[in-house]
Amino acid sequence: MTIRALVFDVDGTLAETEEIHRAAFNEAFAEAGMGWSWDRELYRDLLRTTGGHERILDYARRVGAVVNPSALHRRKTEIYNERIRGGMVTLRPGVATLLDHARREHLAIAIATTTSRPNVVSLLESTLGPESLGWFASIRTGEDVRAKKPDPEVYHLVLADLALSAAECLCFEDSRPGLLAARAAGLRTIVTPSIYTAGDNFGGALLVIRDLEAPWSSAEGSLQKGLRAIATYRHSYL
Repeated sequence: MTIRALVFDVDGTLAETEEIHRAAFNEAFAEAGMGWSWDRELYRDLLRTTGGHERILDYARRVGAVVNPSALHRRKTEIYNERIRGGMVTLRPGVATLLDHARREHLAIAIATTTSRPNVVSLLESTLGPESLGWFASIRTGEDVRAKKPDPEVYHLVLADLALSAAECLCFEDSRPGLLAARAAGLRTIVTPSIYTAGDNFGGALLVIRDLEAPWSSAEGSLQKGLRAIATYRHSYL
Protein backbone atom coordinates (compact mmCIF):
# COMPACT_ATOMS: atom_id res chain seq x y z
CA MET A 1 0.00 0.00 0.00
CA THR A 2 1.22 3.51 -0.82
CA ILE A 3 2.40 5.47 2.20
CA ARG A 4 0.42 8.69 2.45
CA ALA A 5 1.54 10.13 5.78
CA LEU A 6 4.41 10.22 8.26
CA VAL A 7 3.52 10.61 11.93
CA PHE A 8 6.14 11.84 14.41
CA ASP A 9 6.57 11.82 18.15
CA VAL A 10 8.36 14.93 19.45
CA ASP A 11 10.57 14.62 22.54
CA GLY A 12 13.54 12.40 21.75
CA THR A 13 12.32 11.81 18.19
CA LEU A 14 12.40 15.20 16.48
CA ALA A 15 15.02 16.52 18.91
CA GLU A 16 16.99 15.47 21.99
CA THR A 17 14.96 17.55 24.41
CA GLU A 18 14.83 15.44 27.57
CA GLU A 19 17.88 16.99 29.20
CA ILE A 20 16.28 20.41 28.72
CA HIS A 21 13.08 19.07 30.26
CA ARG A 22 15.02 17.65 33.22
CA ALA A 23 16.83 20.94 33.83
CA ALA A 24 13.53 22.82 33.63
CA PHE A 25 11.93 20.50 36.17
CA ASN A 26 14.84 21.01 38.57
CA GLU A 27 14.72 24.79 38.19
CA ALA A 28 10.99 24.80 38.90
CA PHE A 29 11.54 22.64 41.98
CA ALA A 30 14.31 24.95 43.20
CA GLU A 31 12.15 28.04 42.74
CA ALA A 32 9.43 26.37 44.80
CA GLY A 33 11.96 25.58 47.56
CA MET A 34 11.16 21.88 47.39
CA GLY A 35 14.59 20.32 47.67
CA TRP A 36 13.87 17.96 44.78
CA SER A 37 16.60 17.32 42.21
CA TRP A 38 16.21 14.74 39.49
CA ASP A 39 19.53 13.32 38.31
CA ARG A 40 19.89 11.45 35.03
CA GLU A 41 19.46 7.98 36.51
CA LEU A 42 16.27 8.96 38.34
CA TYR A 43 14.91 10.83 35.33
CA ARG A 44 15.50 7.83 33.08
CA ASP A 45 13.29 5.82 35.44
CA LEU A 46 10.67 8.58 35.68
CA LEU A 47 10.38 8.69 31.90
CA ARG A 48 8.54 5.40 32.10
CA THR A 49 5.64 7.63 33.14
CA THR A 50 4.58 9.74 30.17
CA GLY A 51 3.58 13.36 30.68
CA GLY A 52 5.30 15.91 32.90
CA HIS A 53 2.28 16.46 35.16
CA GLU A 54 1.99 12.72 35.68
CA ARG A 55 5.74 12.43 36.28
CA ILE A 56 5.55 14.96 39.12
CA LEU A 57 2.70 13.02 40.71
CA ASP A 58 4.60 9.76 40.32
CA TYR A 59 7.64 11.13 42.12
CA ALA A 60 5.54 12.79 44.82
CA ARG A 61 3.95 9.42 45.58
CA ARG A 62 7.37 7.81 45.76
CA VAL A 63 8.65 10.28 48.35
CA GLY A 64 5.37 10.74 50.20
CA ALA A 65 5.01 14.43 49.33
CA VAL A 66 1.89 16.51 48.79
CA VAL A 67 2.34 18.94 45.88
CA ASN A 68 0.41 21.09 43.44
CA PRO A 69 1.41 19.33 40.21
CA SER A 70 -0.45 21.78 37.96
CA ALA A 71 1.40 24.83 39.26
CA LEU A 72 4.76 23.07 39.18
CA HIS A 73 4.24 21.76 35.69
CA ARG A 74 3.03 25.14 34.44
CA ARG A 75 6.20 26.83 35.73
CA LYS A 76 8.39 24.03 34.37
CA THR A 77 6.79 24.48 30.94
CA GLU A 78 7.51 28.21 31.04
CA ILE A 79 11.17 27.57 31.86
CA TYR A 80 11.46 24.90 29.18
CA ASN A 81 10.02 27.13 26.49
CA GLU A 82 12.28 30.02 27.46
CA ARG A 83 15.24 27.72 26.89
CA ILE A 84 13.93 26.31 23.62
CA ARG A 85 13.20 29.78 22.24
CA GLY A 86 16.68 30.78 23.34
CA GLY A 87 18.12 28.37 20.78
CA MET A 88 19.18 25.54 23.07
CA VAL A 89 18.02 22.73 20.78
CA THR A 90 18.54 21.45 17.25
CA LEU A 91 16.70 18.74 15.36
CA ARG A 92 18.14 15.25 15.35
CA PRO A 93 20.13 14.23 12.26
CA GLY A 94 18.00 13.64 9.19
CA VAL A 95 14.76 15.04 10.61
CA ALA A 96 14.68 18.29 8.61
CA THR A 97 15.66 16.48 5.41
CA LEU A 98 12.99 13.82 5.87
CA LEU A 99 10.33 16.45 6.50
CA ASP A 100 11.45 18.35 3.40
CA HIS A 101 11.35 15.23 1.24
CA ALA A 102 7.91 14.34 2.56
CA ARG A 103 6.52 17.77 1.74
CA ARG A 104 8.04 17.80 -1.74
CA GLU A 105 6.54 14.37 -2.47
CA HIS A 106 3.14 15.44 -1.09
CA LEU A 107 3.05 13.09 1.88
CA ALA A 108 1.05 14.39 4.82
CA ILE A 109 3.05 14.91 8.01
CA ALA A 110 1.60 14.85 11.50
CA ILE A 111 2.60 14.98 15.16
CA ALA A 112 1.34 12.67 17.91
CA THR A 113 2.85 13.52 21.28
CA THR A 114 1.93 13.60 24.93
CA THR A 115 4.02 16.69 25.64
CA SER A 116 2.31 20.08 26.02
CA ARG A 117 1.22 22.04 22.95
CA PRO A 118 3.36 25.10 23.84
CA ASN A 119 6.41 22.80 23.85
CA VAL A 120 5.63 21.62 20.32
CA VAL A 121 5.07 25.16 19.05
CA SER A 122 8.34 26.41 20.56
CA LEU A 123 10.35 23.51 19.17
CA LEU A 124 8.96 23.80 15.64
CA GLU A 125 9.24 27.57 15.48
CA SER A 126 12.77 27.67 16.88
CA THR A 127 14.12 24.91 14.62
CA LEU A 128 12.04 25.08 11.42
CA GLY A 129 10.60 28.58 11.52
CA PRO A 130 7.17 30.05 12.40
CA GLU A 131 5.66 28.86 9.13
CA SER A 132 6.38 25.21 9.97
CA LEU A 133 3.24 24.84 12.09
CA GLY A 134 1.26 25.01 8.88
CA TRP A 135 3.14 22.08 7.38
CA PHE A 136 1.44 19.55 9.65
CA ALA A 137 -1.95 18.14 8.75
CA SER A 138 -2.50 17.17 12.39
CA ILE A 139 -0.81 18.13 15.65
CA ARG A 140 -2.18 16.29 18.65
CA THR A 141 -0.68 16.78 22.13
CA GLY A 142 -1.16 15.89 25.76
CA GLU A 143 -3.97 18.42 26.11
CA ASP A 144 -6.04 16.47 23.59
CA VAL A 145 -6.15 13.12 25.37
CA ARG A 146 -7.50 11.55 28.51
CA ALA A 147 -4.87 8.81 28.57
CA LYS A 148 -1.24 9.29 27.52
CA LYS A 149 1.17 6.86 25.87
CA PRO A 150 1.41 3.85 25.97
CA ASP A 151 -2.34 4.35 25.48
CA PRO A 152 -2.96 4.75 21.71
CA GLU A 153 -5.52 7.57 22.05
CA VAL A 154 -3.27 10.28 20.60
CA TYR A 155 -2.55 8.14 17.53
CA HIS A 156 -6.22 7.39 16.98
CA LEU A 157 -6.91 11.13 17.02
CA VAL A 158 -4.21 11.79 14.43
CA LEU A 159 -5.44 9.03 12.15
CA ALA A 160 -8.96 10.46 12.39
CA ASP A 161 -7.64 13.93 11.52
CA LEU A 162 -5.77 12.53 8.53
CA ALA A 163 -8.74 10.40 7.45
CA LEU A 164 -6.25 7.62 6.70
CA SER A 165 -5.88 4.04 7.82
CA ALA A 166 -2.92 2.99 9.93
CA ALA A 167 -1.68 0.94 6.98
CA GLU A 168 -1.27 4.14 4.94
CA CYS A 169 1.05 5.73 7.52
CA LEU A 170 4.49 5.26 9.03
CA CYS A 171 5.23 6.35 12.57
CA PHE A 172 8.50 7.58 14.10
CA GLU A 173 9.15 7.09 17.82
CA ASP A 174 12.07 6.94 20.24
CA SER A 175 10.68 5.16 23.31
CA ARG A 176 8.99 1.93 24.32
CA PRO A 177 5.80 3.65 25.60
CA GLY A 178 5.59 5.49 22.29
CA LEU A 179 6.16 2.32 20.30
CA LEU A 180 3.49 0.48 22.29
CA ALA A 181 1.02 3.32 21.68
CA ALA A 182 1.71 3.41 17.95
CA ARG A 183 1.54 -0.36 17.55
CA ALA A 184 -1.73 -0.48 19.50
CA ALA A 185 -3.13 1.92 16.91
CA GLY A 186 -1.91 -0.42 14.15
CA LEU A 187 0.93 1.81 12.97
CA ARG A 188 4.16 0.41 11.57
CA THR A 189 6.82 2.17 13.58
CA ILE A 190 10.43 3.16 12.99
CA VAL A 191 12.35 3.78 16.21
CA THR A 192 15.35 6.08 16.64
CA PRO A 193 16.42 5.57 20.28
CA SER A 194 17.32 8.74 22.15
CA ILE A 195 19.87 9.30 24.91
CA TYR A 196 17.36 8.19 27.55
CA THR A 197 15.82 5.27 25.68
CA ALA A 198 18.82 3.47 24.21
CA GLY A 199 18.66 -0.09 25.48
CA ASP A 200 14.88 -0.20 25.77
CA ASN A 201 12.97 -3.16 24.39
CA PHE A 202 11.76 -2.22 20.91
CA GLY A 203 10.21 -5.53 20.01
CA GLY A 204 7.49 -4.96 17.44
CA ALA A 205 9.23 -2.06 15.73
CA LEU A 206 9.42 -2.19 11.96
CA LEU A 207 12.96 -0.80 12.07
CA VAL A 208 15.39 0.43 14.73
CA ILE A 209 18.00 2.88 13.45
CA ARG A 210 20.49 5.30 14.93
CA ASP A 211 18.88 8.40 13.40
CA LEU A 212 16.90 9.51 10.36
CA GLU A 213 19.82 10.30 8.05
CA ALA A 214 19.14 7.14 6.01
CA PRO A 215 18.54 4.45 4.71
CA TRP A 216 15.93 5.91 2.35
CA SER A 217 18.06 8.86 1.25
CA SER A 218 19.72 6.74 -1.44
CA ALA A 219 16.50 5.29 -2.86
CA GLU A 220 17.08 6.72 -6.35
CA GLY A 221 15.87 10.12 -5.23
CA SER A 222 12.44 8.86 -4.22
CA LEU A 223 11.42 9.01 -0.57
CA GLN A 224 8.23 7.09 -1.36
CA LYS A 225 10.20 4.24 -2.93
CA GLY A 226 12.56 4.08 0.03
CA LEU A 227 9.78 4.15 2.60
CA ARG A 228 7.82 1.46 0.80
CA ALA A 229 10.91 -0.74 0.74
CA ILE A 230 11.45 -0.25 4.47
CA ALA A 231 7.81 -0.95 5.23
CA THR A 232 8.14 -4.48 3.84
CA TYR A 233 10.73 -5.84 6.25
CA ARG A 234 12.25 -5.66 9.69
CA HIS A 235 15.91 -5.07 10.30
CA SER A 236 18.18 -3.25 12.76
CA TYR A 237 20.76 -0.72 11.66
CA LEU A 238 21.99 0.04 15.19
